[in-house]
Amino acid sequence: MRQVELLIPAGSLEVLKVAVDYGADAVYIGGEHFGLRAKAHNFTIEDMREAVAYCHERNVKLYVTANIFAHNDDLDGVRTYFESLKSVGIDALIISDPAIFMLAKEILPEVELHVSTQANNTNYGIYQFWHTLGAKRVVSARELSLREIKEIRENIPEDMEIESFVHGAMCISYSGRCLLSHFLTGRDANQGACTHPCRWKYSVVEEKRPGEYFPVEEDDRGTYIFNSKDLCMVEHIPELIDAGIDSFKIEGRMKTALYVATVARTYRKAIDDFMKGPEVYRSNLSYYKEEIGKCTYRQFTTGFYFGKTDSDSQVYDNNQYVKDYTYIGKVEAVSEDGCVHFVQRNKFCVGEKVEAMLFDGTNQMLTVNKIFNERMEEVDSAPHPKEHLVVDLGEALPVGTIIRRQSVE
Repeated sequence: MRQVELLIPAGSLEVLKVAVDYGADAVYIGGEHFGLRAKAHNFTIEDMREAVAYCHERNVKLYVTANIFAHNDDLDGVRTYFESLKSVGIDALIISDPAIFMLAKEILPEVELHVSTQANNTNYGIYQFWHTLGAKRVVSARELSLREIKEIRENIPEDMEIESFVHGAMCISYSGRCLLSHFLTGRDANQGACTHPCRWKYSVVEEKRPGEYFPVEEDDRGTYIFNSKDLCMVEHIPELIDAGIDSFKIEGRMKTALYVATVARTYRKAIDDFMKGPEVYRSNLSYYKEEIGKCTYRQFTTGFYFGKTDSDSQVYDNNQYVKDYTYIGKVEAVSEDGCVHFVQRNKFCVGEKVEAMLFDGTNQMLTVNKIFNERMEEVDSAPHPKEHLVVDLGEALPVGTIIRRQSVE
């Protein structure tokens, strides 16, 4: 059995540390330039140095995206950017554009090169092509079935790795090659500036009736005809491994620390359970489903893995996330008396029940006994985001523990 990597996204140093703490084997991030998530916080060169140190101290790899499709004016900047990465110590670059690939090969010969899903990697001939150019890994197009991926594995060199998305948002366009954002807003998705028009509400206009909008209705609220459900394969770990996938990739470089912790921990446990034995994995399926439902999502689908998608893969009546839990904070320090210190992210009150996400996959229900604000004044609630708090939960939790609260209707 090939070793399986759990690859988690991070849009900031805080989220990267959460990803590592909650079980990532590797983390992928974007720099300030040339990645496809321009609206994420992204990482400066100094941030990357700190990220590399944090990851490598814990035997975790760090990958950096440079997966835009470049125009002429980009190439000199890409060269300069890659020169600045020489001393950082990253493990791989994720690239779509052949010109950027060749620049990386020239300037960073010691760094692994991974070919992004944006390059439309749909057959084993493409994998063979990139292998001859020196790619270590190719990310499969999201439109592939498990049967097709298995056939790719059977027809590529043993040392070439397959990376595939197993969880997160699905793009309405082929492998993310979308022109909607650029056409409607002037912001190019293939340059990292997507405005996500696939989540917008649409109507039909007939050519000879300008200004008359006819709703494409599923109910009285209209429809979101491009709005895909989110991918979730946590119940299909055996099939993913059987297909020969080396790296299980989670989508979401703009997601919160709570989302990353929830997804990383759940998939970590699912993979580890399967490695212990298929019966261990099967016995915990209800746990994986329950836990993965505690992060924000747009209902779930298995995408293209088991064949072509149909109308059940879309969400027609809204563009909202399901959000059953809110992020309270991450433990940054613990007092001698056992109180935990953290920066508050959402409102909570004395007397409420909160849930600590322990690193071993279990949860601990705790009661908020006391809250102290930045001036160490005792207060009944914490309504102000980003306030530094000291909280008595009756337990001294490990540093890095995420605390969440079930949402109240």
